Amino acid sequence: MRLHRLDITAFGPFGGSQSVDFDDLSAAGLFLLHGPTGAGKTSVLDAVCYALYGSVPGARQSGQGMTLRSDHAAVGTRTEVRLALTVAGRRLEVTRQPPWERPKLRGKGTTVDKAQTWLREYDATAGAWKDLSRSHQEIGEEITQLLGMSREQFCQVVLLPQGDFARFLRADAEARGKLLGRLFDTRRFAEVEKRLVERRRTTEARVREGDAALLADAHRMQQAAGDAMDLPELAPGEPGLAEAVLAAAALARSTARELLTVADCRLTATETDRAAAERDLADARELDRLQRRFAEAREREALLAQRADAHRAAQERMARARKAEAVAPALELRDAADAERRRAAAAETHARALLPEALADAGAAGLAAAARRAAEELGGLESARRAERRLADLVEERAALDRQERADEDVLHEAETWLADWETTRTALQARVDSAQEAAAHAEQLAVQRDPAQRRLAAARQRDRYAADAQEAQRHALASAERAVEARAHWLDLKEQRLTGIAAELAEGLTDGAPCAVCGALEHPAPARRIAGHVDREAEERALAAYQDADERRADAERRLGAVREALAAAAAEAGETPTARLAEEAEELERRYARARASASGTHAAHEELRRAEHEREQRITAQQQAAVRAASRVGNRERLESERAALEEELTRARGSAGSVAARAAQLERRAALLTEAADAVRLAEDTAQRLKDADARLADAAFRAGFDTPRDAAAALLDDAAHRELQRRLDAWDSEEAAVRAVLTEADTAAAAQRPPADVAAAELAAADAGRRLRDAASARDAAARCCAELDRLSARATTSARRLAPLREEHTRVARLASLAAGTSADNERRMRLESYVLAARLEQVAAAATARLQRMSSGRYTLVHSDDRTGRGRSGLGLHVVDAWTGRERDTATLSGGETFFASLALALGLADVVTDEAGGVRLDTLFIDEGFGSLDDQTLDEVLDVLDSLRERDRSVGIVSHVADLRRRIHAQLEVVKGRSGSVLRQRGAT
Repeated sequence: MRLHRLDITAFGPFGGSQSVDFDDLSAAGLFLLHGPTGAGKTSVLDAVCYALYGSVPGARQSGQGMTLRSDHAAVGTRTEVRLALTVAGRRLEVTRQPPWERPKLRGKGTTVDKAQTWLREYDATAGAWKDLSRSHQEIGEEITQLLGMSREQFCQVVLLPQGDFARFLRADAEARGKLLGRLFDTRRFAEVEKRLVERRRTTEARVREGDAALLADAHRMQQAAGDAMDLPELAPGEPGLAEAVLAAAALARSTARELLTVADCRLTATETDRAAAERDLADARELDRLQRRFAEAREREALLAQRADAHRAAQERMARARKAEAVAPALELRDAADAERRRAAAAETHARALLPEALADAGAAGLAAAARRAAEELGGLESARRAERRLADLVEERAALDRQERADEDVLHEAETWLADWETTRTALQARVDSAQEAAAHAEQLAVQRDPAQRRLAAARQRDRYAADAQEAQRHALASAERAVEARAHWLDLKEQRLTGIAAELAEGLTDGAPCAVCGALEHPAPARRIAGHVDREAEERALAAYQDADERRADAERRLGAVREALAAAAAEAGETPTARLAEEAEELERRYARARASASGTHAAHEELRRAEHEREQRITAQQQAAVRAASRVGNRERLESERAALEEELTRARGSAGSVAARAAQLERRAALLTEAADAVRLAEDTAQRLKDADARLADAAFRAGFDTPRDAAAALLDDAAHRELQRRLDAWDSEEAAVRAVLTEADTAAAAQRPPADVAAAELAAADAGRRLRDAASARDAAARCCAELDRLSARATTSARRLAPLREEHTRVARLASLAAGTSADNERRMRLESYVLAARLEQVAAAATARLQRMSSGRYTLVHSDDRTGRGRSGLGLHVVDAWTGRERDTATLSGGETFFASLALALGLADVVTDEAGGVRLDTLFIDEGFGSLDDQTLDEVLDVLDSLRERDRSVGIVSHVADLRRRIHAQLEVVKGRSGSVLRQRGAT
C-alpha cells in the first residue's frame, strides 16, 4: 500500500482546505512530520485512518460524525477527507464526508446532512477515473479486503504508536496476549477453547441428566417392588451405575412374578364362593318382594270397600253437571245482557246530569238536533279565529319594531362615541409599533456585539489561568534542570573514577598463560588491585540511568512550559490587556442591555395585531352606523300599515265574540255544548237497545232450562261445575277405577299368591353372607391387581432403564473424549506439559516470529548488542506465558525487556513495531506496506543512537518503503530534509510541505 495524496477540508484543527503530496515526501524515503504541541500532527494520521475505515484510531474514535468537524471552519464549508492510494496494484481514491449541521437553504435554523462516501478507481487504459461505489458498507468491505487488515491492525502496523510498543515491552504475558490476539485475530482459537468447554459442559450435563433419569427409574422400581428390591447408594456420574440398577431390577421382577401366581390361585377360589352367595341373596330378595306385594294388595282392597258410598255419590253429581252443561250458553248470554244494560243506564244518567234543565228530559232525537245547531254556530267562528291570530301577530310585529328602534339607537350612540376617539387610539397604537420595531433593531445590533465580548472574556479567563500555570511550569522546569545538571555531574564523576580504576577491573579477568587484553603479555607479575570506594560498571550505569531519567523529566517540563506559554500567548492575543473583571462587567452590561431590548422587541407582533384589530373594529362600527340609519327609514312605513290593519281586525272581532271574552272562549263554549249533547243522545239510544236485549235473553234461558229437565233456570245454574271442580271430580272417579283394576290384577297373580303361602324370607342373613363373600373377593382381586401392576411397572421401568443405559454408553464415551480435549486446550491437562492454552500457543508462535523479525533491526540499532527472544517459561499459576526477553551480547545474559533504559526501550520498541509490521503484513496475505508512520519517542536517544536508528529507517528504502517520522525533536529537522510542518494559528492550523530537494 502506497499513499499518494491527502486532501483535508474543515477536519480537526484545519479550518480550511489542506493537501499533502505523499509522492513528493516519499521520494526521499524518510520524511518528517513536525509542529508544536496541539498543532494537529496526529490529526493528519487520523485523516488517513478516517478516509480508509470511516473512524479514527484508538481512544479518539469517540470523536465521530459532527465532532470531527473543525471549530475554525466557515459555516457553509463541509468537512471532507480525500485520500489517493495504490493497493494491490490498483490506484484508488476514497472520499468521506461525515454528517454535518448546516444552515437551512430556506428559512432560519439548521439541518443535518447524512454522511457521504465515494470510492473511485483510475482506469489506465481509458486514462480517467471511474466510480465504484457510494455505499458505506461496500466501501468498508472493499478497503478491508484489499488491505487485508482491520482498523486496529492498520493503526498498529502502519501508524506505529511507539508508546503502545514501549508498554508492550514492559507488559506482562496477559497484556501481550490481548494485543497480539487483536492483531493476529486469534479469536478462532479462543473460540475453539470456548466451544470445547461448552461442549464438555453439555455432554457432562447430558450424562448427568441420563444418570439422573436412570436413578429416578430405579427409585420408581424400588417403590413398586417394595422390600423385594435393594438399590445400591450411587450418584449420577459414578461408574457402574447402570449395571447395578439393571441387576437389582432383574431380581425384583423375578420376585414379583412369583407373587402374581399365588394371587391368581386365591382369586379363582373366592370368585366361586361369591357367585353362590349372590344367587342365594337374589332368591331371598325375590321371595320377600312377592310376599310384601300380596299384603299391600289386601290392604288396598279393604280401603276401596270403605269408600264405595262416596264413589256412588260422585257418579250422580257428575251426571247432573253434564245435563246442566246444555243450559250454560243461555246463562252466559243472559248475564252478559244484564251487565250491558246496567252500564248503559249509568252512562245515560251521567250524560243527562250535565245538560241544561230545558233538555234534561228530552229524547234521543231532540238531543241530536240541538247538537247539530251548536256545531253549525261553531263553524261560523273560523273566520273570527283567523282574525284573532292575525291581530296577535300584528301586536308582536309592532313590539319587534320598537325593540329594533331601541337597539339601533344604542348602536348609533356607541358608534359615534367610539369613532370620536379614533384618532387618539390610532396614534397611541402606532407609537407602540414604532417603539417595538426600534427595540428589535437595537437588539440585533447588540447581538452582534455579544459573541466577541464573550470570546474576549473567555480568552481573558484562560489568559489568567495560563499565566498562573506558566509560573508554576517555569518553576518546575528550573527545578528539573537543576536536578538534571546534578545527576549529570554525578554520573561524570563516577565515570571518571571508574576510568581511573579500570585497571583493577581488567586485572580481575587475568589468568596465567592467557594474554592480557591490553598488552598481550602471557605473564602478569603485578596486577592492579581494587582500592576503597572503587566504582564498578553497575554503579556507573545506575548513575547514567538516573541522569537520563532526570534529563527526560527536564525535557518534559520544558515541553510543558513551551505549551503553556504558547497557550498564554494565544489567549493574550485574543483578550488583549484589559483586566478580566472589567471585561466581565462590560459583558454583563451588554447582556442586560440586550435582554431589555429583546423584552421590548418581543411586543412587536402584539402591537401590530392590536392596531390591525382596532382598524377592523372602526370599519365594523361605520358599517353598523350606516345599516342602522337604513333600518330607521323603513320602520316609518311599516308602522302606518300595521295600525290600519289592526283597526279593521278589532272591529270584526267585537262582533264575533259576543258576550265571551274572546273568539277562542266563545268557540270553546260551543264545542263543549255540542260534545255534551252528542254524548247524551248516544247514551239514551244505547240504554234503549240494551233493555230490549236483556228481555230477549230471559226468554231463551227459560226455554233451555225446561228442555234440560230443570224446574227453573236457577236449578240449572246450581248444577253447573266450573272447570277446576269438574277436573277434580273426574280425577277422583278415574283414580277409583284404576285402583280397583290394579288390586284385582295383583290378587290374581299365581306367583304372588304362591309366595304368600310360604314362610317369611330372611333377606338380612343372605345379605350378610353375600357381603362377606364380596369382601374376600375384593381383597383377592386387589392383591392380584397389585401384583400385576407391580410386574407391569417393573417390566416397563426395567425396559426403559435398559434403553437408557444403552443410549448413555456412547454419550459417556463422547464426554470422556471431549473433556480430555477441553483440558488439553485449556492447559489444565497433565498431558499439557507447559500448561499452555491453545490461543497462547498460537500467539507464542507469532511472538517468536515477531521477535526474530525485530532482532534483525534491533541488532543494527544497538550496534549488535541486543537480541529479542521469546520465552515460554511458566509464569503465574504455573502456566507458560508470552514472555519476551532481551539478550545482552556484552554480558551474555538474558533479561526481561522491562529492564531496558528509556533510550533502549525506544529503539527496542521501534524494532519490535517494524518486525510486527512485517509479520502482520505476511499474515494479511503479503500486502506491501510502502508507507509507514512512526509517532514520537526520538527525544530519548543520544546522537549516536539516533544516527543508528535513522540508518535503520533509511534502510527501509531497500524494500521501496517510505517512512514518516512524527516528532517535534529539533535535531531531526537538520537530519531529515523532506518535511511536512503543521503550523497552528488563531484561525486554525495549516500545512507546509518541503520535499527532499
